[in-house]
Amino acid sequence: MATEGSLNAAAAAFLTFVRVEKGLSAHSLASYSLDMKGFLKFCETRQVDSLPGPGQVGEYLDTLYERGLSSRSVARHLTTLRGFYRFLVAEGRAGEDATALLSTPRQWQNLPKYLTSQQVGDLLRSPDGAKPGGRRDLAMLELLYACGLRVSELCNLKLTDLDLELGFLRVTGKGGKQRLVPVGSKAQEAIRTYLAAARSALLKSKSSQYLFVTNRGGPMTRQGFWKLLGGLGRKAGIFRNLTPHVVRHSFATHLLEGGADLRSVQTMLGHSDIATTQIYTHVVRTRLRSVVDRHHPRA
Repeated sequence: MATEGSLNAAAAAFLTFVRVEKGLSAHSLASYSLDMKGFLKFCETRQVDSLPGPGQVGEYLDTLYERGLSSRSVARHLTTLRGFYRFLVAEGRAGEDATALLSTPRQWQNLPKYLTSQQVGDLLRSPDGAKPGGRRDLAMLELLYACGLRVSELCNLKLTDLDLELGFLRVTGKGGKQRLVPVGSKAQEAIRTYLAAARSALLKSKSSQYLFVTNRGGPMTRQGFWKLLGGLGRKAGIFRNLTPHVVRHSFATHLLEGGADLRSVQTMLGHSDIATTQIYTHVVRTRLRSVVDRHHPRA
């Protein structure tokens, strides 16, 4: 029998495990913690005095649907609980995995939103190059689009991660995994312009290990860049749904449109599984269709 206290202790041990052993990002850890908090609240409300079995876990997932959560969100909760129960089994705290027979909610695959080349050009022309902050903004946009970075990867870049002579960037992605990504000439030029004078003007005699800094001398934050990007998007005439991830999707889509292979795009995006990258194959199918129409004698 597991008391409420022991269930809370097991949850705390699991969160420590994913933080220390799995090396998840702060964002992922926050999601795991939030999911476990909801599960423990359910157990407390239903006065569950032992480790919940498959029926009770299924009932918990049903309550998520009743609250209006999407299939994608419910699937994320189930992924967290699967990790929790597998941890309990491995540690000898549970005899069976209560999530083993639960099916993942079916999710409709949405095609990623991306910008056209014209929209990207308009966005890159939106920063005010006469101001230090504008030079930083342009460098961040150019690098985001040139390398397909996640917003956390962009904001966490350090000066030592960048090699402008070789034209490469060392990126630390999910789970602390590192990858090398080539940096295009336009992005290199924008970064050199930013480093020449704008960065020191923003720092105001302070020092920082981070590549991109604010006018207070601290590193640019994820939230700060989201807000900044939204403002630049409106200035460029892009009024809806502009996020750093849209720019990342644009990077991948435009590479594939230009003839890049899926494996190369997978490597640059930092996807551990090519199945994640295959969401972009709608672009490949469109290109193949046009190739057949143009070149096959019986098209």
